[in-house]
Amino acid sequence: MAPTALLLSGPHGLGHEMPMRSFRDVLRRSGWRVRTRDSMALLGSAAAQAGQRVFDRLMSVPGVYDGLHFAELRTGNRVARLAERAAARRVVPALRADLDRAPADLVLSVFATGALAAARLKAATPPGTAPDFRAVVYCPDVAAHKLWVHEGTDLFLVSSPAAAASVRRFRPLAPVALVPPPVRAAFYEAPGQQRAREPLGVPADARCALLIDSGWGFAPLAGATAGLADAGVHVLAVAGRNAGLERELRELAAGRPNMTAFGFTDLVPELMAAADLVVALPGAATCAEARVVGRRLLLLDVMPGHGRDNLLHELEQGDAEVCGPAAADVTASALAMLGSARQEGPRPPRWEPAFAAALEQIGLEVNAEAACAPSS
Repeated sequence: MAPTALLLSGPHGLGHEMPMRSFRDVLRRSGWRVRTRDSMALLGSAAAQAGQRVFDRLMSVPGVYDGLHFAELRTGNRVARLAERAAARRVVPALRADLDRAPADLVLSVFATGALAAARLKAATPPGTAPDFRAVVYCPDVAAHKLWVHEGTDLFLVSSPAAAASVRRFRPLAPVALVPPPVRAAFYEAPGQQRAREPLGVPADARCALLIDSGWGFAPLAGATAGLADAGVHVLAVAGRNAGLERELRELAAGRPNMTAFGFTDLVPELMAAADLVVALPGAATCAEARVVGRRLLLLDVMPGHGRDNLLHELEQGDAEVCGPAAADVTASALAMLGSARQEGPRPPRWEPAFAAALEQIGLEVNAEAACAPSS
């Protein structure tokens, strides 16, 4: 019988959804049966909606979220402990019921609520009794705060030595494996720049920038897009799931032949391949995708909390610059980068072999060769 996996993701932006899709695709290509669930749904609909409203309110005031992240969550102080206890009362019984209905060999969490639920359930289960599964956590950020790290987790997957150290801050003997950031196969298989530009109508000799909204609404995308297009740059602008921004971008594009607007799209690998520069928030998923395609990054210093940690990490890796939060800042920095000699950054290694080797440490098998095979 094929092994089974339950992947626990989260609702905030695409930084959790995209790694979840990558893990799902690799496991399925290796013969696993995979299902996914939103971690916040384990709280129940009313509590999940309330939690979403609180989170949105906090993120709307960056200084407040910075205080919560740096003073409480990253240190594991009183607020973090209270949040753990409150969430555990709901999510652990919900996950237990879910696994009673459909057992899994692997519970892989890419969201802190899921990490808490799986670890608490695993720690509370006597050895040799159901549910019998491996609890694995992937934290996409460069610093894992306290809500990510719990006794009961069999393996922590991280993408940097700094992230590994942040896990060991709370569990000094935690089992940690270092893996490259998970990126979907479509980015490794992206076409060359000229072939990518042809169907998009981007001239072969044009300076081209891709601007992406990752769903948070922090970036001054419309103003920066208009500024770059008016400066002669061919601009590809992706609004994601922000319907209001998509309408604004399409209105701007109507009067600018060198601008193309998109809503939520699966063409991001091709758009990155066509561009010379990717302008985005310092989200781990988007940055990893751009690096796989070999594109330089211009990162906006507008994302509070873990975004500030991730920004410094991405800058340290190279082939990235940072700009301020105003549209004029984005335009000026992008023009400066586009004016330099065009060159592709180094391509990172495939992540699937490291993922397979990590799971092998806890007795689970993934066929990395099948996972890396080109898509048909």
